Amino acid sequence: MSEEGKFDAVVVGAGLAGLAAAYTMAQEGLEVLVLERGEYPGSKNVTGGRVYLNPVRDMFPDLWKKAPLERYIAHEEVCVMDTDRAITIRYDGSELGTEPYQSYSILRGRFDKWLGKQAERKGAMLVVKSRVDDVIFENNSVVGVRAGGEELRADVVIAADGVLSFVAGKAGLRKPFNAHNFAVGIKEIIELPREILEARFNLQGEEGVARLYMGDVTKGKFGGGFLYTNKESISLGIVVCINALTEEGVKIEAPQMMEDFKQRPEVARLIEGGETAEYSAHVIPEGGYHAFGQFFGNGILVAGDAAGLSMNIGVTVRGMEYALASGHFAGKTVIKAKEKNDFSAASLSIYEQLLRDSFVMKDFENFKASLHAMENPRLFTVYPQLAGNIMRDLYEIPAGPKARIFPTVKKYLSVGELWSMGRDMWRLMKI
Repeated sequence: MSEEGKFDAVVVGAGLAGLAAAYTMAQEGLEVLVLERGEYPGSKNVTGGRVYLNPVRDMFPDLWKKAPLERYIAHEEVCVMDTDRAITIRYDGSELGTEPYQSYSILRGRFDKWLGKQAERKGAMLVVKSRVDDVIFENNSVVGVRAGGEELRADVVIAADGVLSFVAGKAGLRKPFNAHNFAVGIKEIIELPREILEARFNLQGEEGVARLYMGDVTKGKFGGGFLYTNKESISLGIVVCINALTEEGVKIEAPQMMEDFKQRPEVARLIEGGETAEYSAHVIPEGGYHAFGQFFGNGILVAGDAAGLSMNIGVTVRGMEYALASGHFAGKTVIKAKEKNDFSAASLSIYEQLLRDSFVMKDFENFKASLHAMENPRLFTVYPQLAGNIMRDLYEIPAGPKARIFPTVKKYLSVGELWSMGRDMWRLMKI
C-alpha cells in the first residue's frame, strides 16, 4: 500500500473484467487490491462457456499458451426446435481448425482461478470471501469502499461486480433495472468420459462443438439454449428474457424450462449417462447499446457485465472477450491517470474513448438493433414450426404417389405468409 495509506486501485469482482484490469495494472507496478465475494475467482460464474480469442489475443500475449482452455471450437451448429421435431445445421470450415484457433470452450471456475493467480504473480492482492458493503465518497468523488468493517481507500475503484453491480449503482452510474434488458441464464456442467463425448459429437483430438438452440427450447419465448463440449464434460444451458417469463400467456418457470430442454430426445441422447457436476443460475445483461449507463465517474470505472457488455445476436452469444477488453482498457486508463495524478471524471473519460475506438463499442454500435430484431416472437414459434413441417413433408414417402418438391413447399407460403416473412426479413436486415 502507498504511503498515503491507500491503493492505486481497488477492483470489486474477480471475474474476467476485474482480473484483466488487475493484471494490466499490476504488471505496470501499480498497487492493486481485488475483492471477490465468492470462495475463489469464478466460483459464482454462470457464463455459458465460450471465449473468442481473436479480439483480445494481442492484449494479453503472454497468457494464452498456458491458459487452461478446454477445446477449440472446430464445429458450429444451430438446432431449430419445433415441439416434436428439430433441424440441426452443422458448419465445418477449414478456418475453424487452423491455428491460431478463433474460439475455445472454457470452464470459468478453472479459468478464473488460474487468471487470478496470474494477476497475483504480477503483484495484485486478491482477497476472497469479501463483500463490499458501501462505497466511500468525498467531495463528490469515489475514494474507496467499505468491506468487512474496513475502509479500503484508492485513487480509483473499478466496478466489475456483475450485472446488478452494487458499486456502479451506489455511484449513480447504472440505469434503473428494466426486465426487458435482462435475461435469466441456467447452466449445468455434465461430466462424461472423454472417449464417449468425442464419439457422440464426432470429434478428434482437441476439437470441440458449439451448438445453439432456438424455438421450443424456450417454449416460443425470446431466448435460446446452448451446448459446448469441454474436454470431459458438456456445458448445457438456456437463456430466456426476464420480460418473456412475466408476460401474459402460458406461464412456465425457467428451471422447469431447463428440465424440459434436457428431456428433449435431441438433447437427452447427448447427455445420457452423464453426471451433473455443477448447477447454477444468474441474471445476464442483454439490453445492449441502448441500455448502457455511464462507464466512468470521479474516481470510478465500470467494466464487464457491470457495464452491460454482453451481446446476443442469435448465431453468436458473446461477453467474455468484452469483459477482458474492458478490464484491460480500464487498467490502461488508471495507469494514464496515475501518470497525471488526476482521477477526475474528465481524466478517466479516456476509458470510454478506448472502448469506442476498439472492437467493443464498434460491435455494439453495429448490432444496436439486434434486441429489437431478435425479440420477434415469430422467430421462436412460426419459423421453427414452418421449417419442421416443410422438412417432414419433403422426407415423407407416403403409401401412394409422392408430391413434387415445389408444390410441397409452396403450400406453406401463402401471399399473407410471404408478406409477413418480408417484414421479418426487413427487421433482421438491421442486424
